[in-house]
Amino acid sequence: MNTPDILSFDTYRNCILCPRMCKADRGLATGFCGCGDVLTAARAALHHWEEPCISGSADADGGLTAPGGAHSDSGGSGTVFFSGCTLGCCFCQNHKISSGHFGREMTAEELGQVFLRLQDQGAYNINLVTPTQYLPHIISALDQVRFKLTIPVVYNCGGYERVETVKALKDYVDIWLPDFKYYDNRLAWRYSRAKDYFETAAAAIRQMIDQTGAPVYQSASPGLLAKGVIIRHMVLPGQRHDSIALLEWISGSLPRGRYMISLMSQYTPYIRNREFPELNRRITSYEYGKVVDAAIRLGLTQGFMQEKSSAREEYTPPFDLEGL
Repeated sequence: MNTPDILSFDTYRNCILCPRMCKADRGLATGFCGCGDVLTAARAALHHWEEPCISGSADADGGLTAPGGAHSDSGGSGTVFFSGCTLGCCFCQNHKISSGHFGREMTAEELGQVFLRLQDQGAYNINLVTPTQYLPHIISALDQVRFKLTIPVVYNCGGYERVETVKALKDYVDIWLPDFKYYDNRLAWRYSRAKDYFETAAAAIRQMIDQTGAPVYQSASPGLLAKGVIIRHMVLPGQRHDSIALLEWISGSLPRGRYMISLMSQYTPYIRNREFPELNRRITSYEYGKVVDAAIRLGLTQGFMQEKSSAREEYTPPFDLEGL
């Protein structure tokens, strides 16, 4: 397959993979993401705590239902957690790898073998978590094993993506799992130093939906997604009004029936934030309930919600190089 130029290894010399457009020569210095030109990952294992249609833990095609829940020891989402991040939120739940850059260096060939091992272990999909900074390696790995890979590829990202990058991934990504974090760019700048977050994520998510179309489920396993877009939004402490404004925009601006919504209550303050002390608490049931009520009022009922008990460390896996 002909790889689009933006996904080639040459891009590492003048990096434009993400909206930061830092143009770093990552062979000589790290980019905004904190990464050089050697792929680094922190974990590759079956994960049971994604949305039900990704992890396979419950029926997925009803109304608002809860991700997680009972699961067996087999199956799950074949998640690969990559080190570094193009967004850099100050409240990151995966800070050990996103800003701490913990991980093991790997070649594209080794990554391809990781994908096949996850498939052999019974993974329902290959779930690429914060992958944008390493796309040349990832695309090379997929090209090397795609003739053996029979499960969907999930792109699990912060939503802050270039439309050009999304377009370049058309023949590689089956399921898009973007965050949509903020409506107000002042909030995006405060917590993620991304003053153009809303318009950038909105354009990228529109492109994801245009490329992928309405959700399609696997014929052999109707509860598992084969193709589609799930828009994640995690409610932050004190920011329910921004969450509701975002849902109102989604309801009025994105085509119904062509995406699902996942409302997340799992925010957990792992590190004490001295700069933004308002983030040093979990969200309340009242805050989350108001956001869920708004989603229902707006008719955004195709998707998932979480139990309030989801705000626990169980939802963040140990980054211990498992599977690498």
